[in-house]
Amino acid sequence: MVTAALSSSVPSPPQTSRSCKRSCRPWPVSSASRPAAHLFHFHFKSKKSEIGLQVVAVIGDASSETRKGWSHLFDVEDPRGKTPPWKGRYFDVYQAWEVARHDIHYCDWRARQDVLTIKLLHDKVVEVLNPLARDHKSVETLKGELGDLQNDLTKAHEQIHISEARVACAINKLAEMEALVNDKLLEDNNLSESNQYEAYLEASDISLTSSHSGRLEKTKHHKKHLHVSGPVESYSVNLKNFWYPVGFSADLKDDTMVPFDCFEEQWVMFRGKDGRAGCVQNTCAHRACPLHLGSVNDGRIQCPYHGWEYATDGVCEKMPSTTLLNARIRSLPCIEQDGLIWVWPGNAIPDAPLPSLSPPSGFNIHAEIVMELPVEHGLLLDNLLDLAHAPFTHTTTFAKGWEVPSFVKFMTPVKGLEGYWDPYPIDMQFQPPCIVLSTIGISKPGKIQGMNTKDCSTHLHQLHVCVPSSRQKTRLLYRMSLDFAPILKHIPFMHLLWRHFADKVLNEDLRLVIGQQDRMINGANVWNLPVSYDKLGIRYRIWRNAVEAGQKQLPFIKS
Repeated sequence: MVTAALSSSVPSPPQTSRSCKRSCRPWPVSSASRPAAHLFHFHFKSKKSEIGLQVVAVIGDASSETRKGWSHLFDVEDPRGKTPPWKGRYFDVYQAWEVARHDIHYCDWRARQDVLTIKLLHDKVVEVLNPLARDHKSVETLKGELGDLQNDLTKAHEQIHISEARVACAINKLAEMEALVNDKLLEDNNLSESNQYEAYLEASDISLTSSHSGRLEKTKHHKKHLHVSGPVESYSVNLKNFWYPVGFSADLKDDTMVPFDCFEEQWVMFRGKDGRAGCVQNTCAHRACPLHLGSVNDGRIQCPYHGWEYATDGVCEKMPSTTLLNARIRSLPCIEQDGLIWVWPGNAIPDAPLPSLSPPSGFNIHAEIVMELPVEHGLLLDNLLDLAHAPFTHTTTFAKGWEVPSFVKFMTPVKGLEGYWDPYPIDMQFQPPCIVLSTIGISKPGKIQGMNTKDCSTHLHQLHVCVPSSRQKTRLLYRMSLDFAPILKHIPFMHLLWRHFADKVLNEDLRLVIGQQDRMINGANVWNLPVSYDKLGIRYRIWRNAVEAGQKQLPFIKS
């Protein structure tokens, strides 16, 4: 969309192209004396027809007026340094309007940066496709340059999708403000200044009473002693402001939908008319019927009760048997990358980059499994970040026959949430907000002393994503990749064998973690007496406490 707009704005008078043909003649080989050739016209057709590319080269210097015409588009100050200081739910209409205005300014600035990126890539295309310079380049050089351009264009395409998600989020926030006004939550003008301030503090989950200072002391206590006990509290809004992978792309067909829970809210994924994944609230705006009980028709999800149909942005586009009303349901920013579908459940405008979760080079994906587990996602992450329990817990699966080392260590830098295990040849990383990556050298890992993953000839790569469905339920996404035996992918029903093995390993953990959760709810501390091999799990808990406390500089995150 942005590419078409950029291309169409570049002038392409026909007389210029004719003069170009008359003036084409051999130039000296010296690059200093060779005029530049400038690309000024692209033409793209629709997806259903053939895709054509028209390139016209103009010999001569670029017009200074043309370049000056672009400068005002990009000479815009980054608005992120002017973030309004208010947080939480806004009961002052002027404050709410100021925050919404800031969000729109940021989306505008980000879109301009996307256009600038495409313009720079456009200049690179001009340079590569210059018919004069092309004669002095080898085929391999041209292939390399075009390959680099393809990678840059792919990144720019992904950035445009993120910007579209930001715009959608800003629109949703404006719609929420309108709903608040309609519900007369902004009409109480009789409060005194002190009462207004107290209402704002209450909406922001802040208190000036002694309980607030106690909570701060408790937070400090968490950092020092990791006191994790009692029923799981409601999740902080700050923990929601991340990209969360919630499903695999392969599981979402054009005519299917995938329901899931995230932070105790019900959502459903499906593909729109353009084939892109979308995520909407799993509740019809008419009679609150679960939408996942219906069907997907022509890129819209249809409610099974009265046939109302919703697009991926939550707008109701069809109401059989009645006049079409202006109705919509909530939607989440949704992006597809690395074979995963990501959503942004928070209220903030999506600003965090998506991490790369593709398997390492040389690995092939052999299994992708989704499970719903009856444990809080933090307890499951604690378990996945701990390998010292393997020779005691997994005695009938992968750790069968492992020797028990005299000392287990997790080696990690001062800053960072990754490292490797000693003596096991296993590399491990925690990727915020809920992802664990591990690479395992499988040449008898339980019996190798002093070896690392590089010393092993074959490896297993694992991806675990622990989505917080509710305070006592986790949606687990598991991906397994191997750098050997690619023929296993083609064996019929092999995925059933991988599923059986994954269930067996997980059940060995679940019986312990569920018992932990029961004790924790009754007041037991699940993080008593941390020792040296608990290092990565401790860092995860400290990082999570910092996120929930709203700290700007998070611990262990490299700047």
